[in-house]
Amino acid sequence: MPFAEPLASRRPQVSPQDLVAGLEPSFRFAEVSFDTYIPDPAHPSQAEAVEALRGFAGTIGAKRGGGGFLQRVFGGGSKPSGPQGIYLDGGFGVGKTHLLASLYHAAGEQGVPSEQRAFGTFVEYTNLVGALGFRQTVDVFTGYQLVCIDEFELDDAGDTTMMSRLLRELSDAGVKLAATSNTLPGSLGEGRFAASDFKREIQVLADQFRAIRVDGEDYRHRGLPEAPEPLTTDQLEGFAEERYGNQSIAVDDFGPLCEHLSAIHPSRYRQLVRDVDVWVLKDVEAIEGQALALRFVVLADRLYDQDVKIVASGVPFDQLFTDEMMAGGYMKKYHRAVSRLTALARAGQMGEQVL
Repeated sequence: MPFAEPLASRRPQVSPQDLVAGLEPSFRFAEVSFDTYIPDPAHPSQAEAVEALRGFAGTIGAKRGGGGFLQRVFGGGSKPSGPQGIYLDGGFGVGKTHLLASLYHAAGEQGVPSEQRAFGTFVEYTNLVGALGFRQTVDVFTGYQLVCIDEFELDDAGDTTMMSRLLRELSDAGVKLAATSNTLPGSLGEGRFAASDFKREIQVLADQFRAIRVDGEDYRHRGLPEAPEPLTTDQLEGFAEERYGNQSIAVDDFGPLCEHLSAIHPSRYRQLVRDVDVWVLKDVEAIEGQALALRFVVLADRLYDQDVKIVASGVPFDQLFTDEMMAGGYMKKYHRAVSRLTALARAGQMGEQVL
Protein backbone atom coordinates (compact mmCIF):
# COMPACT_ATOMS: atom_id res chain seq x y z
CA MET A 1 0.00 0.00 0.00
CA PRO A 2 1.25 3.58 -0.57
CA PHE A 3 2.24 5.34 2.65
CA ALA A 4 1.06 8.83 3.58
CA GLU A 5 3.32 11.84 3.05
CA PRO A 6 6.16 11.90 5.61
CA LEU A 7 5.97 14.57 8.27
CA ALA A 8 9.34 15.88 7.09
CA SER A 9 7.80 16.70 3.70
CA ARG A 10 4.82 18.63 5.04
CA ARG A 11 4.73 22.40 5.26
CA PRO A 12 1.34 23.31 6.74
CA GLN A 13 0.15 26.91 6.57
CA VAL A 14 -1.93 28.19 9.48
CA SER A 15 -3.68 31.56 9.49
CA PRO A 16 -4.54 33.52 12.66
CA GLN A 17 -8.19 32.66 12.00
CA ASP A 18 -7.25 28.97 11.94
CA LEU A 19 -5.47 29.37 15.27
CA VAL A 20 -8.57 30.89 16.90
CA ALA A 21 -10.89 28.31 15.35
CA GLY A 22 -8.62 25.51 16.55
CA LEU A 23 -8.91 26.48 20.23
CA GLU A 24 -11.04 23.54 21.28
CA PRO A 25 -10.29 20.13 22.82
CA SER A 26 -8.50 17.73 20.50
CA PHE A 27 -9.88 14.45 19.17
CA ARG A 28 -8.69 12.63 22.28
CA PHE A 29 -10.70 14.87 24.60
CA ALA A 30 -13.64 15.68 22.33
CA GLU A 31 -16.19 13.70 24.35
CA VAL A 32 -14.81 13.51 27.88
CA SER A 33 -16.81 14.64 30.91
CA PHE A 34 -16.57 14.76 34.67
CA ASP A 35 -18.45 11.46 34.73
CA THR A 36 -15.85 9.72 32.53
CA TYR A 37 -12.99 10.75 34.82
CA ILE A 38 -12.28 7.85 37.19
CA PRO A 39 -10.66 9.15 40.40
CA ASP A 40 -8.05 6.94 42.04
CA PRO A 41 -9.38 6.04 45.53
CA ALA A 42 -5.80 6.06 46.81
CA HIS A 43 -5.62 9.79 46.05
CA PRO A 44 -8.70 11.64 47.41
CA SER A 45 -7.54 14.92 45.88
CA GLN A 46 -8.67 13.62 42.47
CA ALA A 47 -12.32 13.31 43.54
CA GLU A 48 -12.03 16.64 45.33
CA ALA A 49 -10.77 18.26 42.13
CA VAL A 50 -13.78 16.94 40.22
CA GLU A 51 -16.16 18.48 42.74
CA ALA A 52 -14.26 21.77 42.75
CA LEU A 53 -14.49 21.96 38.96
CA ARG A 54 -18.19 21.07 38.97
CA GLY A 55 -18.75 23.98 41.33
CA PHE A 56 -16.61 26.29 39.22
CA ALA A 57 -18.55 25.24 36.10
CA GLY A 58 -21.71 26.49 37.78
CA THR A 59 -20.28 30.02 37.86
CA ILE A 60 -19.67 30.14 34.11
CA GLY A 61 -22.33 31.92 32.11
CA ALA A 62 -23.02 34.54 34.76
CA LYS A 63 -20.81 37.03 32.93
CA ARG A 64 -22.80 40.02 31.79
CA GLY A 65 -23.76 39.82 28.14
CA GLY A 66 -24.35 42.28 25.36
CA GLY A 67 -23.39 45.91 25.51
CA GLY A 68 -20.58 47.68 23.80
CA PHE A 69 -16.89 47.07 24.08
CA LEU A 70 -16.39 49.30 27.14
CA GLN A 71 -19.31 47.69 28.92
CA ARG A 72 -17.99 44.21 28.13
CA VAL A 73 -14.54 45.11 29.35
CA PHE A 74 -15.40 47.11 32.45
CA GLY A 75 -18.84 45.77 33.33
CA GLY A 76 -20.26 49.18 34.04
CA GLY A 77 -17.22 50.35 35.95
CA SER A 78 -16.88 47.52 38.47
CA LYS A 79 -14.30 44.77 38.35
CA PRO A 80 -14.92 41.23 39.57
CA SER A 81 -13.59 40.62 43.09
CA GLY A 82 -11.34 37.67 43.90
CA PRO A 83 -9.71 35.16 41.54
CA GLN A 84 -11.60 34.56 38.30
CA GLY A 85 -9.76 31.32 37.64
CA ILE A 86 -9.09 27.83 38.86
CA TYR A 87 -5.71 26.16 38.51
CA LEU A 88 -5.05 22.41 38.57
CA ASP A 89 -1.58 21.60 39.87
CA GLY A 90 -0.25 18.06 39.74
CA GLY A 91 2.18 15.63 38.16
CA PHE A 92 1.88 14.36 34.60
CA GLY A 93 -0.61 11.57 33.94
CA VAL A 94 -3.13 12.37 36.71
CA GLY A 95 -5.85 13.46 34.26
CA LYS A 96 -5.61 17.25 34.49
CA THR A 97 -6.23 17.74 30.75
CA HIS A 98 -9.23 15.39 30.95
CA LEU A 99 -10.67 17.54 33.74
CA LEU A 100 -9.95 20.81 31.93
CA ALA A 101 -11.65 19.54 28.76
CA SER A 102 -14.58 18.33 30.88
CA LEU A 103 -14.97 21.87 32.20
CA TYR A 104 -14.99 23.22 28.65
CA HIS A 105 -17.74 20.76 27.67
CA ALA A 106 -19.72 21.44 30.85
CA ALA A 107 -19.80 25.13 29.95
CA GLY A 108 -21.29 24.18 26.58
CA GLU A 109 -23.96 22.08 28.28
CA GLN A 110 -24.88 25.16 30.31
CA GLY A 111 -25.52 27.12 27.15
CA VAL A 112 -22.19 28.88 26.60
CA PRO A 113 -21.71 28.81 22.81
CA SER A 114 -18.46 27.55 21.30
CA GLU A 115 -17.56 31.03 20.11
CA GLN A 116 -17.47 32.18 23.75
CA ARG A 117 -15.18 29.48 25.15
CA ALA A 118 -11.64 28.50 24.24
CA PHE A 119 -9.39 25.53 25.02
CA GLY A 120 -5.74 25.41 24.06
CA THR A 121 -2.23 24.81 25.29
CA PHE A 122 -0.11 27.60 26.69
CA VAL A 123 2.01 27.47 23.54
CA GLU A 124 -1.06 27.92 21.34
CA TYR A 125 -2.06 31.10 23.17
CA THR A 126 1.41 32.60 22.98
CA ASN A 127 1.49 31.73 19.27
CA LEU A 128 -1.85 33.49 18.82
CA VAL A 129 -0.56 36.64 20.48
CA GLY A 130 2.39 36.53 18.09
CA ALA A 131 0.05 36.20 15.10
CA LEU A 132 -2.65 38.71 16.09
CA GLY A 133 -0.78 41.10 18.35
CA PHE A 134 -1.49 41.59 22.04
CA ARG A 135 -4.33 44.13 21.81
CA GLN A 136 -6.29 42.22 19.19
CA THR A 137 -5.92 39.02 21.22
CA VAL A 138 -7.36 40.80 24.27
CA ASP A 139 -10.24 42.11 22.16
CA VAL A 140 -11.00 38.61 20.85
CA PHE A 141 -11.15 36.94 24.27
CA THR A 142 -12.82 39.78 26.18
CA GLY A 143 -16.12 38.59 24.75
CA TYR A 144 -15.55 35.01 25.96
CA GLN A 145 -17.11 33.34 28.99
CA LEU A 146 -14.31 30.80 29.54
CA VAL A 147 -10.65 30.50 28.54
CA CYS A 148 -8.93 27.17 29.31
CA ILE A 149 -5.12 27.01 29.25
CA ASP A 150 -3.53 23.56 29.30
CA GLU A 151 0.11 22.82 30.19
CA PHE A 152 0.83 26.26 31.64
CA GLU A 153 4.60 26.70 31.46
CA LEU A 154 6.60 29.91 31.50
CA ASP A 155 9.83 29.40 29.58
CA ASP A 156 11.12 32.95 29.37
CA ALA A 157 10.63 36.39 30.82
CA GLY A 158 8.80 37.68 27.75
CA ASP A 159 6.12 35.02 28.11
CA THR A 160 5.77 35.86 31.80
CA THR A 161 5.14 39.55 31.18
CA MET A 162 2.84 38.98 28.22
CA MET A 163 0.67 36.29 29.83
CA SER A 164 0.37 38.16 33.11
CA ARG A 165 -0.97 41.20 31.22
CA LEU A 166 -3.31 39.12 29.09
CA LEU A 167 -4.83 37.18 31.98
CA ARG A 168 -5.11 40.25 34.17
CA GLU A 169 -7.10 42.07 31.49
CA LEU A 170 -9.34 39.06 30.83
CA SER A 171 -9.92 38.54 34.54
CA ASP A 172 -10.81 42.21 34.98
CA ALA A 173 -13.32 41.80 32.13
CA GLY A 174 -15.00 38.92 33.99
CA VAL A 175 -13.70 36.11 31.79
CA LYS A 176 -13.46 32.83 33.72
CA LEU A 177 -9.98 31.28 33.52
CA ALA A 178 -8.95 27.66 34.01
CA ALA A 179 -5.45 26.25 33.71
CA THR A 180 -3.39 23.12 34.30
CA SER A 181 0.30 22.83 35.06
CA ASN A 182 2.92 20.80 36.87
CA THR A 183 3.95 23.88 38.85
CA LEU A 184 2.07 26.08 41.31
CA PRO A 185 1.30 29.49 39.76
CA GLY A 186 3.54 31.33 42.21
CA SER A 187 6.50 29.12 41.20
CA LEU A 188 6.21 29.39 37.43
CA GLY A 189 9.50 30.13 35.71
CA GLU A 190 11.73 28.68 38.43
CA GLY A 191 14.78 26.98 36.98
CA ARG A 192 14.11 28.39 33.50
CA PHE A 193 15.06 32.05 33.74
CA ALA A 194 15.69 34.70 36.39
CA ALA A 195 12.23 34.33 37.91
CA SER A 196 13.24 36.51 40.86
CA ASP A 197 13.45 39.47 38.49
CA PHE A 198 9.83 38.99 37.48
CA LYS A 199 8.19 38.34 40.85
CA ARG A 200 5.55 41.01 40.24
CA GLU A 201 4.39 39.47 36.95
CA ILE A 202 4.42 35.97 38.42
CA GLN A 203 2.40 37.16 41.41
CA VAL A 204 -0.10 38.80 39.06
CA LEU A 205 -0.55 35.42 37.42
CA ALA A 206 -0.95 33.67 40.76
CA ASP A 207 -3.56 36.19 41.90
CA GLN A 208 -5.85 35.23 39.00
CA PHE A 209 -6.27 31.62 40.18
CA ARG A 210 -7.45 29.43 43.03
CA ALA A 211 -5.04 26.49 43.04
CA ILE A 212 -6.37 22.92 43.30
CA ARG A 213 -3.89 20.09 43.90
CA VAL A 214 -4.36 16.81 41.98
CA ASP A 215 -2.16 14.01 43.31
CA GLY A 216 -1.68 10.54 41.85
CA GLU A 217 0.34 8.22 39.66
CA ASP A 218 0.73 8.43 35.89
CA TYR A 219 -2.41 6.63 34.72
CA ARG A 220 -0.87 5.98 31.29
CA HIS A 221 1.48 3.42 32.83
CA ARG A 222 -0.33 2.42 36.03
CA GLY A 223 -0.09 -1.35 36.39
CA LEU A 224 1.21 -1.84 32.83
CA PRO A 225 4.39 -3.63 31.74
CA GLU A 226 7.44 -1.73 30.60
CA ALA A 227 7.40 -0.40 27.07
CA PRO A 228 8.49 -2.91 24.44
CA GLU A 229 11.97 -2.80 22.98
CA PRO A 230 12.10 -0.82 19.72
CA LEU A 231 11.99 -2.85 16.51
CA THR A 232 14.87 -2.95 14.04
CA THR A 233 14.72 -0.46 11.22
CA ASP A 234 14.32 -3.26 8.64
CA GLN A 235 11.20 -4.50 10.46
CA LEU A 236 9.34 -1.22 10.74
CA GLU A 237 7.50 -0.72 7.47
CA GLY A 238 6.54 -4.38 7.06
CA PHE A 239 5.28 -4.52 10.66
CA ALA A 240 3.23 -1.34 10.26
CA GLU A 241 1.77 -2.39 6.91
CA GLU A 242 0.79 -5.84 8.16
CA ARG A 243 -0.85 -4.57 11.34
CA TYR A 244 -2.21 -1.21 10.17
CA GLY A 245 -2.55 -1.63 6.41
CA ASN A 246 -6.03 -0.09 6.33
CA GLN A 247 -4.94 3.09 8.16
CA SER A 248 -2.96 6.19 7.24
CA ILE A 249 0.76 5.48 7.88
CA ALA A 250 3.49 8.12 7.66
CA VAL A 251 7.17 7.08 7.61
CA ASP A 252 10.04 9.34 8.70
CA ASP A 253 13.76 9.09 9.34
CA PHE A 254 14.61 10.67 12.69
CA GLY A 255 17.44 12.90 11.44
CA PRO A 256 15.57 14.62 8.58
CA LEU A 257 12.47 14.86 10.77
CA CYS A 258 14.40 16.78 13.42
CA GLU A 259 15.84 19.14 10.81
CA HIS A 260 12.31 19.77 9.55
CA LEU A 261 10.96 20.48 13.03
CA SER A 262 13.61 23.16 13.43
CA ALA A 263 12.22 24.93 10.36
CA ILE A 264 8.50 24.65 11.21
CA HIS A 265 6.93 26.83 13.90
CA PRO A 266 5.36 24.76 16.72
CA SER A 267 2.01 26.47 16.09
CA ARG A 268 1.79 24.34 12.91
CA TYR A 269 2.48 20.96 14.53
CA ARG A 270 -1.21 20.16 14.97
CA GLN A 271 -1.65 20.44 11.20
CA LEU A 272 1.64 18.61 10.66
CA VAL A 273 0.21 15.37 12.11
CA ARG A 274 -3.30 15.79 10.76
CA ASP A 275 -4.77 12.66 9.11
CA VAL A 276 -1.97 10.40 10.42
CA ASP A 277 -3.10 7.24 12.25
CA VAL A 278 0.27 5.51 12.59
CA TRP A 279 3.73 7.08 12.59
CA VAL A 280 6.77 4.99 11.68
CA LEU A 281 9.94 6.64 13.00
CA LYS A 282 13.30 5.19 11.99
CA ASP A 283 16.56 5.31 13.97
CA VAL A 284 15.58 7.44 16.96
CA GLU A 285 18.58 9.02 18.69
CA ALA A 286 19.02 11.01 21.88
CA ILE A 287 18.44 14.73 21.34
CA GLU A 288 21.36 16.89 22.44
CA GLY A 289 20.08 20.43 21.83
CA GLN A 290 17.53 22.05 24.14
CA ALA A 291 15.76 24.01 21.39
CA LEU A 292 15.06 20.87 19.37
CA ALA A 293 14.10 18.94 22.51
CA LEU A 294 11.44 21.52 23.39
CA ARG A 295 10.05 21.37 19.86
CA PHE A 296 9.85 17.59 20.15
CA VAL A 297 7.87 18.03 23.36
CA VAL A 298 5.27 20.04 21.43
CA LEU A 299 5.21 17.39 18.70
CA ALA A 300 4.69 14.67 21.32
CA ASP A 301 1.70 16.59 22.71
CA ARG A 302 0.12 16.95 19.27
CA LEU A 303 0.68 13.24 18.47
CA TYR A 304 -0.90 12.31 21.78
CA ASP A 305 -3.86 14.63 21.17
CA GLN A 306 -4.59 12.82 17.92
CA ASP A 307 -3.98 9.27 19.24
CA VAL A 308 -1.25 8.65 16.64
CA LYS A 309 0.25 5.22 17.26
CA ILE A 310 4.05 5.05 16.97
CA VAL A 311 6.24 2.24 15.64
CA ALA A 312 9.91 3.12 16.05
CA SER A 313 13.49 1.85 15.90
CA GLY A 314 16.59 3.19 17.60
CA VAL A 315 16.78 4.19 21.26
CA PRO A 316 13.62 3.82 23.38
CA PHE A 317 11.78 7.03 24.19
CA ASP A 318 12.92 7.04 27.81
CA GLN A 319 16.38 7.77 26.38
CA LEU A 320 15.23 10.49 23.96
CA PHE A 321 16.36 13.36 26.22
CA THR A 322 19.70 13.63 28.01
CA ASP A 323 20.08 13.11 31.75
CA GLU A 324 20.80 16.82 32.10
CA MET A 325 17.52 17.70 30.40
CA MET A 326 15.53 15.24 32.50
CA ALA A 327 16.91 16.87 35.65
CA GLY A 328 16.93 20.51 34.51
CA GLY A 329 14.51 23.41 34.46
CA TYR A 330 12.29 21.81 31.81
CA MET A 331 12.27 18.37 33.41
CA LYS A 332 8.48 18.27 33.84
CA LYS A 333 7.96 18.90 30.14
CA TYR A 334 10.40 16.14 29.22
CA HIS A 335 8.88 13.66 31.64
CA ARG A 336 5.42 14.38 30.20
CA ALA A 337 6.72 13.87 26.66
CA VAL A 338 8.39 10.55 27.58
CA SER A 339 5.18 9.39 29.27
CA ARG A 340 3.06 10.23 26.24
CA LEU A 341 5.47 8.92 23.61
CA THR A 342 5.88 5.67 25.53
CA ALA A 343 2.10 5.23 25.68
CA LEU A 344 1.84 5.81 21.91
CA ALA A 345 4.72 3.39 21.23
CA ARG A 346 3.12 0.75 23.43
CA ALA A 347 -0.14 1.21 21.53
CA GLY A 348 1.61 0.99 18.16
CA GLN A 349 3.78 -2.03 18.86
CA MET A 350 1.60 -4.02 21.28
CA GLY A 351 -1.83 -3.01 20.01
CA GLU A 352 -2.91 -1.53 23.34
CA GLN A 353 -5.44 1.24 23.61
CA VAL A 354 -3.82 4.66 23.92
CA LEU A 355 -4.43 5.78 27.50
